[in-house]
Amino acid sequence: MTDAFTVSVEGGPYALAAGPDGAMWVTLVHSGAIARVTSGGELEIFPVAPACRPSIITAGPDGALWFTRSGDDRIGRITTAGELSDFELSEGSAPYGIAVGADGGMWFTAMGAGDVGRISVEGELSERHAVGGAPSMIITGPDNALWFTLNQRNAIGRLSLSGELTVRELPTAAAGPVGIAATHDDAIWFTEIHAERLGRIPMNEAIQEIDLPGKPHGVVADPDDGVWVSLWGSSQLARVSGDGEIVTIDLPAGSEPHGLAIDADGVLWVALEAGFVLRMPS
Repeated sequence: MTDAFTVSVEGGPYALAAGPDGAMWVTLVHSGAIARVTSGGELEIFPVAPACRPSIITAGPDGALWFTRSGDDRIGRITTAGELSDFELSEGSAPYGIAVGADGGMWFTAMGAGDVGRISVEGELSERHAVGGAPSMIITGPDNALWFTLNQRNAIGRLSLSGELTVRELPTAAAGPVGIAATHDDAIWFTEIHAERLGRIPMNEAIQEIDLPGKPHGVVADPDDGVWVSLWGSSQLARVSGDGEIVTIDLPAGSEPHGLAIDADGVLWVALEAGFVLRMPS
């Protein structure tokens, strides 16, 4: 068993992703930078642009990390050697979520434009689909379609790779869906930050909702069962089993937990916007 540790990281750690180099890569939303944190706690900072607001980050199929720049309407790319590049979107796009599609492309949400778009690993913008409703986080589901939260429409969207859009309204009004994850039980899980609930959509079945003791933001699949959820409003983490059992873990007051990621060893990492990256014990 490995011990937990925290690394002090200024600049507002927001989202993180495990890189192919074995390190955790973190967006620093306030300082406009990307951080690299090793499993031994070593820290390296890569400045991007002061007002670019790097938001969500994910490992791409090309061995680089891809991230959204919601502050200056760009998609960013950083290699494991720290080499940066970017691709410009239309003004006001406000890209936020990003994920690898089953087709090998990078799919992203544009909250400002109300679009879901695709960019190839060569940087070619090839598709934009109008979905409305401030699309937020996005993932590839077990059915190889793109699933995303529609924060202002109070719904979950599904976009097939052929361009077919399906929208499912949430049972709870003004729930504020944000985070989304796919799990090994072939279900889609998502957070409802305003309703303080966690949602679950088994494939082709009705939406289920679970009450939580705080405002959930990020969600990630637990390799063993269920999901981990960051409870931003109460500075807690919650582990929710596939059967709906909830266990909470207290964090220091004011931690502002947001992004969650699982490393190659199956260990949970958490981005605390207050200024820390937390590695949980295994």
